[in-house]
Amino acid sequence: MLKCGLIFSLLLSLLISCSSSSNGSITKSDFGQLPDGSKVSSFKLVNSNGVEASILDYGGIVTTLKVPDRIGNMADVVCGYNKLEDYLKWTPYYGSLVGRFSNRIAKGKFSLDGKEYTLVQNNEDNCLHGGAVGFDKVMWKARAYISKDGPALELKYLSRHMEEGFPGNLNVTATYFLTNDNELKLVYKATTDKKTVVNLTHHSYFNLSGPSTGDILDHEVVINADKFLPVTETHVPTGEIKSVEGTPFDFRKPHKIGDRIENKNLQLKRGAGYDHNWVVNKQGPGLTFAASAYDAKSGRFMEVFTDKPGLQLYTGNFLEKDIGKEGKPYKRRYAFCMEPQDFPDAPNHKNFPSSELKPGETYEHTIIYRFSAK
Repeated sequence: MLKCGLIFSLLLSLLISCSSSSNGSITKSDFGQLPDGSKVSSFKLVNSNGVEASILDYGGIVTTLKVPDRIGNMADVVCGYNKLEDYLKWTPYYGSLVGRFSNRIAKGKFSLDGKEYTLVQNNEDNCLHGGAVGFDKVMWKARAYISKDGPALELKYLSRHMEEGFPGNLNVTATYFLTNDNELKLVYKATTDKKTVVNLTHHSYFNLSGPSTGDILDHEVVINADKFLPVTETHVPTGEIKSVEGTPFDFRKPHKIGDRIENKNLQLKRGAGYDHNWVVNKQGPGLTFAASAYDAKSGRFMEVFTDKPGLQLYTGNFLEKDIGKEGKPYKRRYAFCMEPQDFPDAPNHKNFPSSELKPGETYEHTIIYRFSAK
């Protein structure tokens, strides 16, 4: 009986480690161990077209994303590392889930119903991406399965009351889908037992030629936005909502990232390039086209959809000579981020859409990165 039980356990483990169907496959493997002994797993999702995404249950990090070029050749289009130790040492949020509050909250302070909350300040005197230990640095409870649209990875995390200074016990579910339409789709849901603020996004660094192939200045970008948010010298919004008309921030028609990035515009100087939130031209609730990026060398084309009002374009202005997966450095402007979100520092600006979440409500956010080639 003991022998039979052992065989059954091994078979069950094998089924969990590798499952497949006509809708794709999922393979689970070890990715190292945290200092506290927690074992980190990598889940490789492959859709019916051979598009591949590998995602960790630590930080929800997308470590690889392989998509085809115009002649069908696959390449990894996101920055990252081969080893867990590198993510623990230092990382500019490569491929991670971001929360409790993406982007910056000025001076790490905000008020709710007259009560002031003080957050962990980890970016000069601001709170950035949830504080020193945000959602990118925690273990998530993972469940992998094959959905009707393709392989999926559900991740759950309970952010305790006052974690990094935020009120309320926040139950978060983040589900990645690698659809058979060649989309990396992320669906967030969250509930709280106390009024709080929430702003969740995804932080992959993209280079559609491949992250170690050079800079992204020739990538052609469109952003569906008539307005953007100017920032202070510490990169938090001033509170003004400004028209893009006549500025280097007008991407309503295609422009290469490098066309105007060295313009003497004060806002570009403050961001050391593009590191700003655009106000997405939304037509009511539901998903809206927010932006696209096109790499003429490979033909790879990425579209971004969101149901949130903002999109942050960051052009890797502060990337250093970081050694990536290929053993080659990621240098300044070797990758870009497109982060759908609520507005940065929203709790401190009454003229911004609210980022408050109350008990009994459900926070929801869907992000789609859709890949094709032309």
